[in-house]
Amino acid sequence: MTFSSKNRSNTFDQMKQNSLDMIIIGGGITGAGIALDAVLRGLNVAVVEMQDFAAGTSSRSTKLVHGGLRYLKQFEVKMVAEVGKEREIVYENGPHVTTPEWMMLPFYQEGTFGPFSTNIGLRVYDFLAGVKKSERRKMLSREEAIKREPLLKDEGLKGAGYYVEYRTDDARLTMEVMKKAVEKGALALNYAKVSDLLYENGRVNGVKIVDQLTDEVHEMNATYIVNAAGPWVDTIREKDHSKKGKTLQLTKGIHLVFDQSRFPLKQAIYFDTPDGRMVFAIPREGKTYVGTTDTVYQGNIAHPTMTEADRDYVLDAIAFMFPDQQITADDVESSWAGLRPLIHEEGKDPSEISRKDEIFESDSGLISIAGGKLTGYRKMAEHVVNVIRDKMVQAEKKVFYPSDTKHLPISGGDVGGSKGFKAYMTEQIAKGVEVGLSAEEAKMLVQRYGSNIPIVYDYYQQAVNKGHSLAPVTYAMLHYSIEHEATCKPVDFFIRRTGALFFDINWVRKEKQAVIHEMQQIFKWSDQTKEAYTEELDQLLYEAVHPTNK
Repeated sequence: MTFSSKNRSNTFDQMKQNSLDMIIIGGGITGAGIALDAVLRGLNVAVVEMQDFAAGTSSRSTKLVHGGLRYLKQFEVKMVAEVGKEREIVYENGPHVTTPEWMMLPFYQEGTFGPFSTNIGLRVYDFLAGVKKSERRKMLSREEAIKREPLLKDEGLKGAGYYVEYRTDDARLTMEVMKKAVEKGALALNYAKVSDLLYENGRVNGVKIVDQLTDEVHEMNATYIVNAAGPWVDTIREKDHSKKGKTLQLTKGIHLVFDQSRFPLKQAIYFDTPDGRMVFAIPREGKTYVGTTDTVYQGNIAHPTMTEADRDYVLDAIAFMFPDQQITADDVESSWAGLRPLIHEEGKDPSEISRKDEIFESDSGLISIAGGKLTGYRKMAEHVVNVIRDKMVQAEKKVFYPSDTKHLPISGGDVGGSKGFKAYMTEQIAKGVEVGLSAEEAKMLVQRYGSNIPIVYDYYQQAVNKGHSLAPVTYAMLHYSIEHEATCKPVDFFIRRTGALFFDINWVRKEKQAVIHEMQQIFKWSDQTKEAYTEELDQLLYEAVHPTNK
């Protein structure tokens, strides 16, 4: 199976011709996870996403595969245990998109965390989450804490807890899971919006889809329709006239990005703001990013943006924990805003609402999954497919294979697990240098593409041989993303496939014209289409730096 955006009409045809067991609405991490689990168990599956894959919540998180430490505060013991174990599985199956990151939790006189409660909390966490020996918590003295992170406020500092979180690229993790599902036989399309649900005898049995790139309308049917639309779950439930009982409460979180030259953070820090909100400050790829806010959101779901109040809240949090840096709004290099689709609980503050996932089934048979977290995507998928398995077995419709995503590397993850990845990395960097890349460029590419790197190197060689006008590295990443990652628009490439709009915004400004020109040649866009896609990218470049007042 190829996953090229040049094959869209062919994929639509296959979706309509195949006898589908399941159509999944939503191409974020949840939809990708369900597709992979279902296809491995022998089901015929199609995924439709109205934007780009991972364009909603799955590219706008804090980019951590959490062990769920914060849920200990809410006594969500079962969740901490499950999520803690899951992150290890996510890491082993895709070590190129996930990296262990030591996190420091400083405690201060009068602060929320104290040495005793932190030590107990982290010890319980180590036990529940099954943390391996080398990553178990340590307690640091005041001096050790300052030594590891000199930028910390030293007034009132008593020491710190030290434990491991896992850093990820959320959009690429989603992409790699989706690519693996496609490789195993799933059909998946981005920019395919469900405009209506189709019914037969009161049972939902299909979807009507509008191709967002061509405006063509398609209809397709399946035995089961799964609604994994994240923040749009209730929108789909409304179409089904089944939005009752529990509903979603959307909250918005924003993150600010700074260059390391201005904010030279050496160590990831997790701290509480004066109003009790948990904030992360994380060094990454020559940048430092800080977030998040947690405010109830009622605006345009497809386009959450940073407001001045959001930006100032995070700047105040930075001033509180890193007062000597004197970071201001002028230092913000980029930002992102995302939505958390939480399940509404009466009378609870957003930061207190559970991140648990729940499955709802409507009278028409629509199966919706809501809530949940990036880390728990594999288990959520298993639960959803189990619901469908039980129905199909009852109706004697299908023989099922057991779920086996636990030991299955995702796309790019065929590197021998976390241990094998180190050797793989060294070997592939050397190959990259042989074909003409700098060691730094090769390292970045291997880290991003994992075991798919040989294909990327081939594109690099093509660019060099052709003497192409695009920089060879850009050419390689762009062509790989179009042929193997369903890239349709410039924003797909610059945000979800590379993360560059967040972590390398100047590169986006420098390369955007050449990339858009190349994409116009490949897809034969009219000048009007090219202009529309350029404007879309420019708007997002502007919003990354300038707050809106929506």
